[in-house]
Amino acid sequence: MVSTYLNYNQVSRNLQQSLNKVAQQATVSRDTAYYKENIGKVTTVDDLLNDYRLYTYATTAFGLEDMAYAKAFIRKVLESDLSDQNSFANKLSDKRYRDFAAAFPFATGSSDKKTAQSANQTDEMIGLYTAAAQRGVDALDANKGYYNYTIGKITNVNALLADDRLRDYVFSGFGIDDDKWSRETITKVLGSDPADPDSYVNTVWVSQKDGINASIAKAQADMLDAASKIDNYLAQMKQPGANMAELRQKVEFERSRGSMNEISVLSYREALTTIDSYVALAGAFEFAPDGTLPAGTPAQTEAQLATTHAKYVNSQGATYLAADPTYSASLIRQYRSGLANVKSLDDFMKLPNVYNFALKSFGLDPEEVSPTIIKNVLKSDPADPKSYVNKLRDDRYVQLAKAFNFDSSGAVITPIVAQDFSEVTQVAKDYIIAKTRFSSEVEQRELRKTAEEEAAYYQNHIDDVKTVKDLLADRKLLDIILVSKGLEPDKVTTADLREMFNSDLDDPKSFVNTQTDPRFAEIVSSFNFDDNGDVVRVPKFGPQTRDQFLETQRKFLQQTLETQEGQSNPGVRLAIYFERKAPGITSAYDIIADKALGEVFRTAFSLPDNIGAMDVDQQAKLVEKYLDLNDLSDPAKLKKLLNRFSALYDIKNGTAIASSPVVTLFQGGGLLSDSVFAAVARGAR
Repeated sequence: MVSTYLNYNQVSRNLQQSLNKVAQQATVSRDTAYYKENIGKVTTVDDLLNDYRLYTYATTAFGLEDMAYAKAFIRKVLESDLSDQNSFANKLSDKRYRDFAAAFPFATGSSDKKTAQSANQTDEMIGLYTAAAQRGVDALDANKGYYNYTIGKITNVNALLADDRLRDYVFSGFGIDDDKWSRETITKVLGSDPADPDSYVNTVWVSQKDGINASIAKAQADMLDAASKIDNYLAQMKQPGANMAELRQKVEFERSRGSMNEISVLSYREALTTIDSYVALAGAFEFAPDGTLPAGTPAQTEAQLATTHAKYVNSQGATYLAADPTYSASLIRQYRSGLANVKSLDDFMKLPNVYNFALKSFGLDPEEVSPTIIKNVLKSDPADPKSYVNKLRDDRYVQLAKAFNFDSSGAVITPIVAQDFSEVTQVAKDYIIAKTRFSSEVEQRELRKTAEEEAAYYQNHIDDVKTVKDLLADRKLLDIILVSKGLEPDKVTTADLREMFNSDLDDPKSFVNTQTDPRFAEIVSSFNFDDNGDVVRVPKFGPQTRDQFLETQRKFLQQTLETQEGQSNPGVRLAIYFERKAPGITSAYDIIADKALGEVFRTAFSLPDNIGAMDVDQQAKLVEKYLDLNDLSDPAKLKKLLNRFSALYDIKNGTAIASSPVVTLFQGGGLLSDSVFAAVARGAR
């Protein structure tokens, strides 16, 4: 029999290689393939429990194969809501059940909240709205600056009308429709003097006002007459023997007459407004009737220039108002309030305070964009190059689609984030545990305060990550997640992490999958990055997220490896198991509560098995006396501890040579050198 020491070291030093060999075994390969192909079909607890192969694979992965027969018990575990401290799984002392429930979150589907817009998305959009509003004001101010600079260089009407920016500025201020204006008319108006009765603006346009006013008066009188007749006909219809058909015809005729006159009144008033605009425009410039300027005369006096600016600003009131702090704060409050009522895309489309605010944030005019286009955009997947939104080839629509969380049917879904909420919460929790692990009561308060602040930093900033590049640029975020996994940040370079995140998780030969420590693959799989390093919505595998799906497969291989090694040498299984569980040990009580961990401890320090009958607190003190728990965080010290265990395990179980001169050294206690362990191993062969 090969010694436990040699066998353990052979497996431990080449753990990934050992796992790959297990994965290639025919039975394991078939079971894993079946799991991959069928877990996506699972939607309920019953689906999992009733599929023997899936159920066996899952329970084996989490070391619960011995409890697989107790389906009623396992059902209660899977139906536990881990956010409820009083749930069934949380009340069990064995952590394996909580891990199992966490890997198959049927109780909540996902602890990540479905929302039309996350808090981070809302904050980003409000920032965009504020910036867009300010850009609007900046553009208007730039127009004013351009006008001030250029108008002094204008020497004739043609030059003014040929400059688009100048013309737009003037037309906006004086209410001239840029889509309908006549160059001939505007040229003559600008060359008119409103004070001259014989000028073009007076003889051609102002001269029409009396006739238009008379027409308005007549049309209004006709409207009143029509209304009076309608009332009379309606009264007649109530009389016995009335000719209803004839009276209805007369009512319809008068309604049509009244409507036509109402339209005429609106048209006449629009004509009066146009004439007034022409008069104001003529009085705002110094052009001669031929469109030129007298020598030494500017196009506008200071007073005329001030009037033009005032009219322009007044015409752009909505733009200036949008950037007003008080007004925009009110719009933001209305947006947040309305957003709380958005439970579907249809809700979004029906709430003007939400709909208009959202579109304006991305530079889209709600009055000009078809609601049908917006609806299709928000149903699109911006990560799919062939989706509707990407076919529009307008980044404003793409960004709008990314700002909300609707699926192809318009239902609210979880946000697209670098890391799901449940993962972020777990990282924060594990980080605090790692930083306060094994600390004394005196140290723990200060350590916990600092750890909580750093965990909060992670929770507050991880949503800002949109690409792998963003993540790698924030070393503090990287260090926090490394520590949460029990890894030492000083020993992991950003360059290595970059290569890991660029790895293909499905390729066993990729950089991250060939690392000796599987925790790196766990970190990479916990993020929602695509092949280009962008944040996307990673598809789920039935009830599992990608990292839960991959974690289950890794655990299955690990458990299978441990079981197979245990069949030939139980000591190797114990050593590998202890090495795997060590990062999660937070106190002496964790060792006491786990029979396998307890056996490794007792064997490593040559303690009798009957100490398990002692009071629990006394056992804990004994663990702390012999074992510095901080050593479990140091890979070298942990390895030395397990080398000691593996050598002493052979002695304890009679597989080492009893007459070996080093037996007395083992029994004397203390951590021995690797050379001594090697000597024992040679003697055991």
